[in-house]
Amino acid sequence: MKTILISTAAVFAAAPVLAGPYVNVEANSGFSAGDYTSTLVEKHVGYEGELGEKATWYVQGGPALEFVDGSGTESKVSGKVGATVALSDKVDAYGEFAIISDDGWDIGDSDLAIKTGFTYTF
Repeated sequence: MKTILISTAAVFAAAPVLAGPYVNVEANSGFSAGDYTSTLVEKHVGYEGELGEKATWYVQGGPALEFVDGSGTESKVSGKVGATVALSDKVDAYGEFAIISDDGWDIGDSDLAIKTGFTYTF
């Protein structure tokens, strides 16, 4: 898994245009059947850039804190790699791969997520 992340970062780092760095702080709360379960707060440093004339990319990562209902706080590490491609003047497609450690800072025990979608601009 480390090889995949390092290889992906190297490909994006070799992109011709680099606009960064930036800081992204994000909080996501979870609920199950209407009951609160946890909140994950990610504090990332990232880089973004262009992939040709119609696409952009980003890579970001850093520490994360998970506040679990009734269980306290867990320290983790997380990261994301994503891209957006203009399909037309009004439609973009995007995708993101995210990883978060399962227990402490051990990235070997990780949860992976994939997000894709489209954006239509009016």
